[in-house]
Amino acid sequence: MVTFVLRGLAAALVVLSTTVAPPVHAAETIPLTEAVERLLAETELREGYTRDSFRHWNAGEDPTDGCHTRAEVLLHEAVEPPTVGAGCRLEGGSWFSYYDGLTITSASGLDIDHMVPLAEAWDSGALAWSAQRREAYANDQGQEASLVAVTARSNRSKADQDPAQWLPPQAGVHCRYAGEWVATKLRWNLTADETEVAALRALADACPQQNVAYEPAP
Repeated sequence: MVTFVLRGLAAALVVLSTTVAPPVHAAETIPLTEAVERLLAETELREGYTRDSFRHWNAGEDPTDGCHTRAEVLLHEAVEPPTVGAGCRLEGGSWFSYYDGLTITSASGLDIDHMVPLAEAWDSGALAWSAQRREAYANDQGQEASLVAVTARSNRSKADQDPAQWLPPQAGVHCRYAGEWVATKLRWNLTADETEVAALRALADACPQQNVAYEPAP
């Protein structure tokens, strides 16, 4: 009799734990001001960084399409779709680079910017990741803010700088940029240094209508 009671209690606990457990990766949309406060402020550490620590570009979301991550992002963000030739060679098409407000009509004139640059990600926690997680970060198409097609000139002007050091030349997109930066850091549980947090707070105060949508990375 006691055995049956214990088995019944155990089964009930299993059902209860199954029904009330929160989702592991829950998407959220919150105001930029709140999102900035969720960042963990820590000193950055560049020691040991090399760009080769992040494997990119890999076979992308669809390994059967013959296109690597860079090409897949270009296809996704095209305003006018390009023609896809042999070896995923892109011909024609057009793209809008929101950093500088320019329309580009050649894929070769674009870079795929890591919203939070690889070196900045390393400084902010990725140095402790496995090689597989760094590869996942460098090729992240699970959140649109993570990778963005922009002019090569604007991407190289940004380099590995955070928002305390660099913002897009188009002042009208600073709110969007700050939101996407914070979304990427929260998605990957990356920290921010004190100067960066101060700059993001100032941007958040100037952008009261800006929301941040993010989903923690698997």
